[in-house]
Amino acid sequence: MTHHDPPGIIAPHIPADTYRRAQATGQPVVIVVPTTNPNTFPWRRILIPLAIAGAAALGGWGLVVVLCALLDAAAHTATVIAGAAGPIGVGGLTLKLTRSKH
Repeated sequence: MTHHDPPGIIAPHIPADTYRRAQATGQPVVIVVPTTNPNTFPWRRILIPLAIAGAAALGGWGLVVVLCALLDAAAHTATVIAGAAGPIGVGGLTLKLTRSKH
């Protein structure tokens, strides 16, 4: 005969006085094990994937915002450099990057 402990967190033994009283009187020993209601909805099963998906979506939007900020900074830098450098010529072709103020 194999020994099976009931589920849950209980002591692995029955107190000696209770066991002896049960043996002497023939009274059964009742062990009450608190359990959770199996009919409740397991929210953790749904909330963890939603939290992961939400974090991934926010991270993606964060990357888009940072990329836009970098492109904006690059465009402003190119405008400042073009305004300071004047026309650029390579091999007889001249490219005027900005309009002159005159």
